[in-house]
Amino acid sequence: MTMRIRWEGDAFDPECPTRIVLDRVGDKWTVLIVDVLDAGPKRFNEIRLAIGGITPKVLTSTLRSLVADGLVTREVFAETPPRVEYALTELGRSLQEPVAALRRWAEANVAAISENRDRRAAEEQASPGRV
Repeated sequence: MTMRIRWEGDAFDPECPTRIVLDRVGDKWTVLIVDVLDAGPKRFNEIRLAIGGITPKVLTSTLRSLVADGLVTREVFAETPPRVEYALTELGRSLQEPVAALRRWAEANVAAISENRDRRAAEEQASPGRV
């Protein structure tokens, strides 16, 4: 009989497994994949084409991690050639709202952040050694 352990996380504790979850959901590819799969099941190439700039290797690795974490399902259909679809699980769908909010926030604030970075880089160039 397997015993389930209920974790009460403390993300500020470096030994807390909550950090693994934060690493997963804070990954840019996870955010984009969850957002793409919100529209329904997708095949590998549909996901890859929807997310500009992701390599097949990185997509494969991220999808494997999402499946292992229980956020995404991978269904293989017995066809020739085999068809594989990925979809959000109930747990993955519960992540969609915060992920969509994060994406919207990033889209709304990218200009301000870019301007701040440019200004900071110019200040550092004008006064090297200042923090």
